[in-house]
Amino acid sequence: MYGYGYPYGFYFDPTYVLLIIGMILALAASGKMRSTFARYQQVRSHSGLTGAQTAQRILNAAGIYDVTVVPIAGSLTDHYDPRTKKLALSQDVYGRTSVAAVCVAAHECGHAIQHNVNYAPLNIRSAIVPVANIGSSLSWPIFLLGLILSIPALTTAGIVLFSLAVLFQLVTLPVEFNASSRALKMLESTGILSHEENACAKKVLTAAALTYVAALASSILQLLRLIILSGGRRRDD
Repeated sequence: MYGYGYPYGFYFDPTYVLLIIGMILALAASGKMRSTFARYQQVRSHSGLTGAQTAQRILNAAGIYDVTVVPIAGSLTDHYDPRTKKLALSQDVYGRTSVAAVCVAAHECGHAIQHNVNYAPLNIRSAIVPVANIGSSLSWPIFLLGLILSIPALTTAGIVLFSLAVLFQLVTLPVEFNASSRALKMLESTGILSHEENACAKKVLTAAALTYVAALASSILQLLRLIILSGGRRRDD
């Protein structure tokens, strides 16, 4: 079988290296997060509060009384929904008294506090969610169609759409880091964790933050790959 750009054999796309690097970064960050969470899931917090009780105490301390703390199925599926004002905690967090559970609950409270104080990056992220979802789902089909049919306008449209998804992840970084910062402050001010436990909390929240950094880096590498592929096809044409 003849390969593109070579007289014989298969053509090796060098941009696959970018995909591999992105996958390694994402897997490493995810592995670090899960191992750190598992480690501190075995350490009971001195306060003895569950994730749900932690969330309720922090919300009350922040003067927030209209957010409902609810359980949700799955592992590490915790999130705060600003539309319904529900703070959902996974089964590993809601009823557990570990340092890891307390940290995750506090982090999600950080998002609730952001919403309550009208934190600008959170509002921006919420605003671009629809276009980011469209960009994430349609970018590759449109890009590949443009590549196959040699229509530069379509490949450019695919790149622009994927850029919207990258923009969403870029805006997500300050939102997540700020939520963790708020979480640490609230855990300390409310006395939910001791001074020694706060050091452990930083490890848990830092490991979680690295997953967002890795996701952004992976997406940027994919965007670079699209640009390289588009430029290479245009030169060949």
